[in-house]
Amino acid sequence: MSDRKRFAGRRAMLGLGMAGFAAGLSRRSSAASRAALDALAARLEALGEDGLDPRHYGMPDRDAVMARAEAALRDLVLGRVASLPGRVDIKRDAARANFPAWRERLFASDEPASVLDQAAALHPDTAPIKAELARFKAIAARGGWPLIEGNLASTLEPDARDAARVAQLRARLAVLDPEVLRGAAAESAVYDAQLQAAVRRFQAEEGLEADGRIGRLTWTALNTPVETKIGQLRVALDMRRGLAAPPDRRIDVNIPHFRLKLIDAGRMVQDIAVVVGRVDRQTPMLDVRLVAVQFNPPWGVPDRNAREDLLPRFRRDPGRMQAMGYRLYQRIDGELTEVDATTVDFSAYSKDRFPFIIRQDPGEVNALGRIKFVMPNRDDIFMHDTPDRYLFRRPDRAFSSGCIRLERPMDLLAEAFSGMPAWNRERFDRVLESGATQGVSLARAIPVRLHYDTVIVEAGTVVMRRDIYGLDATYLRALDAPRSDRLAEASPRP
Repeated sequence: MSDRKRFAGRRAMLGLGMAGFAAGLSRRSSAASRAALDALAARLEALGEDGLDPRHYGMPDRDAVMARAEAALRDLVLGRVASLPGRVDIKRDAARANFPAWRERLFASDEPASVLDQAAALHPDTAPIKAELARFKAIAARGGWPLIEGNLASTLEPDARDAARVAQLRARLAVLDPEVLRGAAAESAVYDAQLQAAVRRFQAEEGLEADGRIGRLTWTALNTPVETKIGQLRVALDMRRGLAAPPDRRIDVNIPHFRLKLIDAGRMVQDIAVVVGRVDRQTPMLDVRLVAVQFNPPWGVPDRNAREDLLPRFRRDPGRMQAMGYRLYQRIDGELTEVDATTVDFSAYSKDRFPFIIRQDPGEVNALGRIKFVMPNRDDIFMHDTPDRYLFRRPDRAFSSGCIRLERPMDLLAEAFSGMPAWNRERFDRVLESGATQGVSLARAIPVRLHYDTVIVEAGTVVMRRDIYGLDATYLRALDAPRSDRLAEASPRP
């Protein structure tokens, strides 16, 4: 159907809708009619409180207020951004949201503005996120917070004297934490105990190590513009609209929060720290099923990892690489043949010319650790143990090549094997100690969702994390795009 025909049909439909509303208003006084429309128009002007741009719903004709309201209602119920490439973690369910029923309520209501209020509040996270959005918008209206300039490559240590950075730090923190300007120390050039306490509070809120030392991550967080925070909150509101119901038992891995949560019947059974893909090797969003576990897994090294990560290590010390269980193979006359790494001149090869295949034997130093959680997908992403335990002490944990490393794989293993009475901790330990590779299918597959939510609500408190992959920024551009430029519609108009 052409755009012109669609537009003509849309106008006819809106005309019928407006006629229906006018008929309802005709049974009341004209003053009441004007009051209802005025209240609705005011509510549309306040859509910024819901993370939407009121300009998307503006029409020059005052009589078209109901058409504007219907467009806003649809976005409040279904979400303005219907879909984005690669974002399989955002699952809308138009049937469950039932926009036609909401539209009917809108046109039948004596107070249509209240219908928009109800639609805007459908998700339980809405109220705290809107409150945080209002807070940051108020800060932006006052000019935001100052950016800190100067030497941000070096760490500012507690009790250090640094007139330039300390003054800027105090001014930046005072926007959210006025306590730092109270007392005689407010003018001090020393990074004193009072200011350290404010920094530790800030670091805790940002999910950073709250040690009072200001290094790269803390400087970056301090210099994140308030507009970025506002954008993240707007995205969070829209992402929660029109969602499909989640499975009762599931594993949710939130990439920017570096956490895995196993949920069963609304109860959080496990909350496990994870390491995710680094920025240049991002973990993809997935909607898959955990179907099996492999004990003592070998590692078939992906070609990119072999060329970029392991080749430099083989150049430095091929004997050590062999001692760590790495095996080198080359295809000779069609046969995959093992090659003694100590006989290879690795300086003759580069990441663009590397004819070898690398495998790592199972063992304590195997990159996958002792347990691999299998969830088939085209990206060959899985969850696994790791020998690099120190990374879990880091507040930022985007270090992998895309797969999910688990801080407590044994805890997830126990839950995955629930309903399999032949397996217990003693048997797990026995199989692991044997060193033999063994795969076991699960009696009950578990849905797994790798998702990207920088904003979450915990016990009524909004918790925000950095947009490490820039996916919020991409979503925000779609959210603010004119309707004709958006990628897809969640469902046909009624």
